[in-house]
Amino acid sequence: MRIESSFPSVTILAGGTGPERQVSLNSGRCLADALEHEFRVNLIDLKETVLPPELSSDDTIVISVIHGTFGEDGRLQDLLDEKSFYYAGSRAQSSRLCMDKSAAKACVESEGVRVSLDICFQNPNDIDVEKVCAELGTEMILKPTDQGSSVALYVISGEDELRKSLQGIQEGNWMLEKRIFGREVTLGILNGVSMGIVEVIPQGGVYDYKRKYSEGSTEYRFPAVFDMEIEEEIKKLAKRAYFACDCRDFARIDFMVCEDGNPYFLEVNTLPGLTTTSLLPKSASCAGYNFQSLARKLVEPALKRFEESKLAKVTF
Repeated sequence: MRIESSFPSVTILAGGTGPERQVSLNSGRCLADALEHEFRVNLIDLKETVLPPELSSDDTIVISVIHGTFGEDGRLQDLLDEKSFYYAGSRAQSSRLCMDKSAAKACVESEGVRVSLDICFQNPNDIDVEKVCAELGTEMILKPTDQGSSVALYVISGEDELRKSLQGIQEGNWMLEKRIFGREVTLGILNGVSMGIVEVIPQGGVYDYKRKYSEGSTEYRFPAVFDMEIEEEIKKLAKRAYFACDCRDFARIDFMVCEDGNPYFLEVNTLPGLTTTSLLPKSASCAGYNFQSLARKLVEPALKRFEESKLAKVTF
């Protein structure tokens, strides 16, 4: 146990103002419970898009578990940078990139990672249904480009369903994506190293918000069983996507693996869920980490950056 007064505390920012607030609070509590064995932990329920005024970068590092809005779109990271905090996870620019699913897809595709065809739009009235179906096919996914946890995800089959779905949404940042059929998988990247592959098998075949957070509605297999060649390909492409998006410390990468064994990139999650039953801990367990040892590994790089900065100041 390492709890020293001279050692920086760990501040966990949870909650937030977005639709994933409750999931974030659950992640914060689980992470705090794991870290309290070794660190002085300060768990903060952030209810506004500002930093708590009492926080000081002189004696704490920060790890955020605020999923989606504000937490993953770079705004929180900008605030932390402005106040000279050392924090775990990706920097502001990378966070903004990965939060924009369309931009992230373009980035990883430029590095040779397979992606599905998509069309992005803001006003649903601008969509020419027949033209879209001709380009993407009649099986597609409709989702926001800037939300997480499969918030507002629609599975569409045919022109009529597309028209109905478009009528049910408001203007915003949206993506229509050619649906890739296959096995949905995810894996964590920890300090640039791919961990275990988790296969996600939702009832009904669609891993939406309800199936993510309703007990018993999704089966998870970890490690997922693939031929060695396909497993290595998934891990290689995950690392390629991670570095292409300039991620830092940790992330979770999602793919769909077709029947022919080709993985198609879905998205990068820079601040994935961190409850004891979340996907990143499942992936980490395949690499030998329990939740407590994973929690420590998540904050270690930020602690190292903090300590190196203090040492540099003393040396100078």
